[in-house]
Amino acid sequence: MASSAHVTIRKRVTCLFLLIAVIMVALGCRLMYLQFYKSNWLTESAIDQRVRDIPVEAKRGTIYDRNGKELGVSVSTESIYAIPAEIVDVEETAAKLAAILALDRQKLTDKLKKRQAFTWVKRKVDNDIAKSVNLLNLPGIGLTQENQRYYPNDSLAAHILGFTGIDSQGLDGVELTFDSYLKGRSGSIVVEYDARGQEIPHATHQFVKPINGYNIYLTIDLVIQQIIERELEKVMQDTKAKAATIIAIEPNTGEILALANRPTYNPNQFADYDPKLWRNIAISNAYEPGSTFKILTTTAVLGEKIVSANERFFDTGSVEVQGRTIHCWKAGGHGSQSFKEVVENSCNVGFVNVGLRLGADSFYKYFTAFGLGKPTNIDLPGEAKGIVIPKSQVKPINIATMSMGQSIAVTPLQLLNAVAAVANGGQRLRPQIVREVRDKNDEVIRGFTPDILNQVVDKQTAQEVKEILESVVENGTGKNAYVEGYRIAGKTGTAQKVGEGGYMPGKYVASFAGFAPADNPQIVMVVIIDEPVGLYYGGQIAAPVFNGIMKDVLQYLKIAPKVIESHSPDDKETHIMVPSVINLLVTEAAQELKKAGLNARIEESGERVADQIPKPGSRIPKDSSVLLYTMTPRYGLGEITVPDCSGQSLREVADMLAEVGLSIKPVGVGVKATKQQPAAGSKAPPGSEITVFFE
Repeated sequence: MASSAHVTIRKRVTCLFLLIAVIMVALGCRLMYLQFYKSNWLTESAIDQRVRDIPVEAKRGTIYDRNGKELGVSVSTESIYAIPAEIVDVEETAAKLAAILALDRQKLTDKLKKRQAFTWVKRKVDNDIAKSVNLLNLPGIGLTQENQRYYPNDSLAAHILGFTGIDSQGLDGVELTFDSYLKGRSGSIVVEYDARGQEIPHATHQFVKPINGYNIYLTIDLVIQQIIERELEKVMQDTKAKAATIIAIEPNTGEILALANRPTYNPNQFADYDPKLWRNIAISNAYEPGSTFKILTTTAVLGEKIVSANERFFDTGSVEVQGRTIHCWKAGGHGSQSFKEVVENSCNVGFVNVGLRLGADSFYKYFTAFGLGKPTNIDLPGEAKGIVIPKSQVKPINIATMSMGQSIAVTPLQLLNAVAAVANGGQRLRPQIVREVRDKNDEVIRGFTPDILNQVVDKQTAQEVKEILESVVENGTGKNAYVEGYRIAGKTGTAQKVGEGGYMPGKYVASFAGFAPADNPQIVMVVIIDEPVGLYYGGQIAAPVFNGIMKDVLQYLKIAPKVIESHSPDDKETHIMVPSVINLLVTEAAQELKKAGLNARIEESGERVADQIPKPGSRIPKDSSVLLYTMTPRYGLGEITVPDCSGQSLREVADMLAEVGLSIKPVGVGVKATKQQPAAGSKAPPGSEITVFFE
């Protein structure tokens, strides 16, 4: 019996030891599993339980114009966050926050009940709301500073700047293309808590400093941008057009000086606008350029030496190509004329003849040289490449129509860049929108130099084309682009729009492409007006816009006027220079025009002239009528951006202010304006008086 009991005990002890061994092995395996396979997860979970990591957003870099004027800045704003583990009463907290923040109570409750260390409640609220939340002193609810993008000039240069999202990430414009430079690197505040959710004194308290973004200096000149956008607003009012685009470039560097579209939007409230308005049509929309494209055809035929400026052509009014009759815009044709006169008169028949003589091989060689059919690679998103018929599919009728700007589609920027290549002596450069990237110490991180892509034609050919384009403004269809005292070169364009069923009746694109001064071009510009109502010829509505802008820009750039002798002796007798009557009383304006041999046609019922068409400096036939707009109904509701008057004469300031709907109060008897009140760039109601000091 004793032996049997002893055996039983031994068996039980053995089983117990085996059981303990199994348990120990299992625990050892579990320990190894946790130690080797789950250690990272356990460490993170432990840190997550006791450490709160509150993000601190980096300040986004500032965007400046070429002269250091702010275009896009970051301003501080408050954001509300929650640490769910520290919230005492979720239902009550959600109810109080939802009432102040205008949030859905149930959705907020569900968010605060989730097992997470940190969550946003609402970001980038105004100061009053932030103060109200702070006064509640709710456990687990805190405020932290973030940065919000602000564009001080509202819609000015909107399609260049673009906008940012809730996380300050670039979504369009240079905000997107240079986001990696602008955004910086976020920091954080790290605080350690105990098991009860109370902050541990003298424990881990770490501030990881954010690294602010770099600053960007654009090639844009704010003053030129303002001038261009002012004229865009006017032409949209005058022509009731569907859209319009103006771009200006410095031809010797490829730097874009201004770029603007209408319609536009305010990037400060971009979400309130139809996304279609965000589209930068200056680089994203391709169109048939019409006669402005004849600049390229002229360059090609002169570059290939297949025609000379004095070679004679005869225009009967039409020409037949592959069974299709192409008409000249002038009924009955232009008769006998030199090639120079073909360009001056924008004669379709003459361009068809020289285009066919040029041939497909040479034509497409220049397409490639001018960069047609491919993006210009400007640092802006959404650029289109245009439309060019593949060379293998081209027919003589296509060559004929392309030579006069049909059957080919270009973006406004492509056309501008091609004309700039002629203006600078034959070199095509990559258009650039950013000049420099600088850090907080104002040291250059990245600089941009002129990027020469290829030589389109030699300098001699480019010079010959420039002289012909100057004669277009002096003697031909571009007379309304002429600026008194300056040599202006350019070409008008009028293109009928194409739809699914062919050319659309009554729908045109009016344009003008040109540069100044013609002998030493400093600025090249294109003006494109899409679907104007009423007048639609480029020489009638686009050339005067070019004139109005170029007159102010040349003065701003301090390019002195010169005494210019007319190449056409009869021109001064048949055409009269339109005087400026802006800011004069209506009766005085009518008398001034009468003295000049012109008639006044008065629109609206105000006492003083606010604007005139044609623009001052234009040349029109004797006894023509000048349309005068008066101050009262011309400018509607809404505030006006005060222009920069510094350095201008009294008359120049008066004209400038009158054109935007403001009046002048001169102080002093000096020659040039030295300061003004309100300051340039500020807002003023229509009709406000601007005090300008002269010394």
